[in-house]
Amino acid sequence: MHKPFYKMTPNESKFLRVSESYTSVQGEGSHSGLPCHFIRTGVCDIRCSWCDTPQALSSGDFWSKEKILETIPAWIRLVQITGGEPLIQKASVIELSTILAAEPLGKKVLLETGGHRSLEGIPESVHIVMDIKLPGSGEDNHAFEKNFQYLKRSDEIKFVIKDQQDFEKTVSWIREYKLDKICNLLLSPVWGSVKLEKLVTWMLEESIDARIQTQLHKIIWGADATGV
Repeated sequence: MHKPFYKMTPNESKFLRVSESYTSVQGEGSHSGLPCHFIRTGVCDIRCSWCDTPQALSSGDFWSKEKILETIPAWIRLVQITGGEPLIQKASVIELSTILAAEPLGKKVLLETGGHRSLEGIPESVHIVMDIKLPGSGEDNHAFEKNFQYLKRSDEIKFVIKDQQDFEKTVSWIREYKLDKICNLLLSPVWGSVKLEKLVTWMLEESIDARIQTQLHKIIWGADATGV
């Protein structure tokens, strides 16, 4: 158990609305397969058609900083803040990320966000994984390009692809904004909608420099498992 190294204030009992918190392995992106502790925030302000975490759309209880830190095993190096949509609670996410990255904890913090809320002010130490929503999600009408200025070369943009139309839109985004020069790119099929071999074929035919990924946690525990 971590002893708090800051002074608690009365309002800190409602520091962050959390849907669930658990230790597993990272299932996606460049950290896939590594032990990781997940802090899933409650509430999301968009509704993607293929959302696989509906339990976080409007649920969650408020946790204190102390309670959040106590759930993270000391040996775990990676901590991912996800959702829901974490940036609805941006100030708390920034503060928590700063605490986690600093000594004595020294964690590497991953932030997964839908991309429709501003990344301005996110600490340099945070590894950002930002979505660009495609037509198949029903949430492609956001100005995702406004966040490109806040991404580091080591960060990641994720495209969740439902069909060939989504892939063609992905190609359009990459080429118009030269996204392969901004950060790393992830192409992820909507589970059960696009076969990996088809997505690989499309990517190679279009000469797209990106990483094909699948959701490792669903392969291990099944598509409907939660808390993993």
